Amino acid sequence: MTFEKILPSIKNGEKAVRTGWEGTELFVILQQEGKFEGDVLNPYFLIKTEDEAYSMWSPTDCDILADDWELVK
Repeated sequence: MTFEKILPSIKNGEKAVRTGWEGTELFVILQQEGKFEGDVLNPYFLIKTEDEAYSMWSPTDCDILADDWELVK
């Protein structure tokens, strides 16, 4: 699946991963708008890996153009 097709699912709270990733990547999620010390936090992507906690994530050109995205159940 392409990033454009999977993005609505990510926006709805589902987890996604690229099957072409050859590492410890488990999934990507969208952290919805929130608050920090009274200020608004804009939505942002997080990635979860086997060996780390969640980290901020930004898709690369390769991620955006890839067609190997799938939802994680």
